[in-house]
Amino acid sequence: MDNFTPAPQYVRELHRIISRLLYLILFLVLVIIAMPLLFLYGDRLSKWMTTAPQQLPQTPMSIRTGSSQNEPANSGSLFWSPPETSTIVDADLLKKVEYGKKLIQHTSVYLGPKGSVAQISNGMNCQNCHLDAGTRVFGNNYGSVASTYPKFRARSGSTEDIYKRVNDCFERSLNGKALDTQSAEMQAIRSYIEFIGSNVPKGTKAEGSGLKDLAFLDRAADPALGKKVYDQKCVSCHQPNGAGTLLADGNEYVYPPLWGPASYNDAAGLFRLSNFARYVKYNMPLGATYENPQLTDEEAWDVAAYINSQKRPHKKTPLDWPDISKKPVDHPFGPYKDSFSEVQHKFGPFKPIQEFYKK
Repeated sequence: MDNFTPAPQYVRELHRIISRLLYLILFLVLVIIAMPLLFLYGDRLSKWMTTAPQQLPQTPMSIRTGSSQNEPANSGSLFWSPPETSTIVDADLLKKVEYGKKLIQHTSVYLGPKGSVAQISNGMNCQNCHLDAGTRVFGNNYGSVASTYPKFRARSGSTEDIYKRVNDCFERSLNGKALDTQSAEMQAIRSYIEFIGSNVPKGTKAEGSGLKDLAFLDRAADPALGKKVYDQKCVSCHQPNGAGTLLADGNEYVYPPLWGPASYNDAAGLFRLSNFARYVKYNMPLGATYENPQLTDEEAWDVAAYINSQKRPHKKTPLDWPDISKKPVDHPFGPYKDSFSEVQHKFGPFKPIQEFYKK
């Protein structure tokens, strides 16, 4: 190490100059190679950079769709949720949609016994059955209405549109009269239902729409057991007489009547035991959800049997089910295409009836 002699200053300077020249030459080579590529593909690169975000799939991540109207989605994990009204740019449409939502939430205020527009319904609100203005997951929501209607329904034996479906609710669940299809109220309700379902592709069913399935019991549902459930878990809101709880002004219900003259009639969808059992299992008592139900399956079936055993308005429906073989196994009124009794069709057990039709 003592014999090492540093290179002269001019030699070190020459090395630095040569190194910089080499870096410069390398840079120029890269530029010469890159220029033709930019010339050939620059437009494509620019277009890709400015349009790529819009070319992502347009189906919202909040829905999953199946291959037909009757098949739920088979992939993904998120449930349907409605689009925000802030996305509506048409002022007239926004006005209709907002009015439609009010009509669903406060039907009685506008169309109930003391309605400001007309007096054509029993005082219940649409959202007493279609929770959160028809948007709650498995809360009998409207998620798949716009995407699946018009459609054939065996109950009427005909193809029905949204107007027919809405008026069925007015005449059955609200035990009232049909709305004029050209009225501002019907047009607003239709606009609202179509808008909140506008993110579901036509012909498909949104995941989490309608009601969640519930297995049949191996026995008949028991109204006596159901009364015990009602007294323990329902009576504080819906009252011992099932008459519900009105607001102080008497214009609408905080908790709707479950039987009696102001409740749904016996032609309504909830008068079928399977519909009512599914509804209460995943939505009642207050605070229950499909993720955290508060009733067992048996309690749900039994309390449904108790409630639907109570007196309520009767509606004659001579044109329902023109093909009686298409009646659901729990349709409570004959005639039937089978030999099972009307009582069994109302309370079960339903599995033997189901097996009969499978054969």
